[in-house]
Amino acid sequence: MLKKANAANIQNWLDKINTYNSTPDFGTTRVLFTECEIEAREYVKSEMKKLGLIVREDSIGNIFGTLVGSQPNLPLVWTGSHIDTVLNAGMFDGMAGVVGGMEALRLIKESGIKFNRSIEVVVYTSEEPTRFGLCCLGSRAMAGHLTLEDTKKLKDENEKTLESVLTDLGYDLDKFKDIQVKKGQVFGAIELHIEQNNKLEKKGLPVGIVKTICAPTNYSVEVIGCQSHAGGTSMEDRRDAYTASCEIALILEKLALKCNSEYNTATVGRVEVIPNAVNVIPGKVKFSIDIRDCEFETKTELIEELIKEIKKVEEKRGVEVNLIKENNDVPMKCDQTIVDILRESCEEKKIPYDMMISGAYHDSMFVGEFTPVAMIFVPSKNGISHSPDEWTDYEDIALGVDVLAKSLLELSNKEKL
Repeated sequence: MLKKANAANIQNWLDKINTYNSTPDFGTTRVLFTECEIEAREYVKSEMKKLGLIVREDSIGNIFGTLVGSQPNLPLVWTGSHIDTVLNAGMFDGMAGVVGGMEALRLIKESGIKFNRSIEVVVYTSEEPTRFGLCCLGSRAMAGHLTLEDTKKLKDENEKTLESVLTDLGYDLDKFKDIQVKKGQVFGAIELHIEQNNKLEKKGLPVGIVKTICAPTNYSVEVIGCQSHAGGTSMEDRRDAYTASCEIALILEKLALKCNSEYNTATVGRVEVIPNAVNVIPGKVKFSIDIRDCEFETKTELIEELIKEIKKVEEKRGVEVNLIKENNDVPMKCDQTIVDILRESCEEKKIPYDMMISGAYHDSMFVGEFTPVAMIFVPSKNGISHSPDEWTDYEDIALGVDVLAKSLLELSNKEKL
């Protein structure tokens, strides 16, 4: 019989990982392959070994801790998340899923219950796009969407390529092709994660079961107008790149609000005004657009409408708008059989739950391209994440782990999905 997860174990692991932090006075910052992130990797690997897991890494730094089953030749069962953070973040996003997976495997191992398929805790490389501007590097490579050639093009702010960083750290790039996971190698995967919203907290529920993971479409936008004197140029004669950009942002917001989708968001998060002077009408503005949806079709419809409206802004305001598509990812529907296993686990343990959509993307979005996936959410205090104020009670994580451990055990012994 499985014991209950130990909240103290979870807290100790999270507290220790949080010491590997480049901004200890203002939240948690752990950027890919920086000194503190590398130290956190080494710590997690050492803790996996203490649990009796077999530890390995692939050529992009994805970490695997394996609890060997009685039939190790069968396709694997996965759980896990990431340990990198955005700048000045919190200590739970990603990390809760890693230590939650470790605690789940501890419970399974110590229970003495027979399990057939080997179970792995995976630490995915760089779920956040902080260093190289692209999310989910590890899981993206697993799904075949990041090649060795791509690593030569991805650069950080110091113009270092991902390829050069991996080479400097001793990763074997001759085996980069081995990162890609073929269908059938992994039987199924469950990721535990903090909710990053306040729906569970509002309902007073400890667990959420995710049915769909929204996927982003990202654009870099450049609006070109005419730079001129703020006093000398009349309002009628202006070709103001900033006001045109503002109009586009408001159009985007309006389209998202009326979108015929169960869940859709649209955000302008980064803006650069040129020349950014008090007495100069901006001649150029660069900004980002982030559109997310639980349905690819409704997201596509919104984008098509946005492009039509942008053309109208160009004509009306005498500006030129250049849209550069960075990515256009497809939402991931969680596997119904695994979702049902999670529901049954909650009900057997008398843990109340809610069915949810994840507005944030996760590594499971790419993992789901080669194996069935599902996710468990645990509450976020006040719905806050990507902030020093991010907080999830350790007891809530432990309840999520109870569901995770039982579900992983069932998946390990299941013949087919």
